[in-house]
Amino acid sequence: QVHVVESGGGLVRPGGSLRLSCTASGSIFNILTMGWYRRGPGERRTLVADITSGGHASYGESVLDRFTISRDNDKSTVYLQMNSLKPEDTAVYYCMTDVQVTRGSPPFDYWGQGTQVTVSS
Repeated sequence: QVHVVESGGGLVRPGGSLRLSCTASGSIFNILTMGWYRRGPGERRTLVADITSGGHASYGESVLDRFTISRDNDKSTVYLQMNSLKPEDTAVYYCMTDVQVTRGSPPFDYWGQGTQVTVSS
């Protein structure tokens, strides 16, 4: 069983910064892609950013040049540094980890419970 736990959400004023963290634990052989998704009020869940085990990062267009994703493979942890936050960034942020539980097993996506980010003055 794989557990995914996010932390770091909260309330911040427009223009402020937050850093989200997410750690995967449990029965893990290998973690492939790790990423962050978000769901705003009344919206569907969309990609914010993801990063491969080799460090290649991809970003949603709305967060380019403001958010930075990084990961520590030794700690099975992914981070999302969010700068210049806007009210439209308000959402529940979910961590996704693409995990192989044994050698040769197909990867499976495991999700965290989500952490609320609210950007408001």
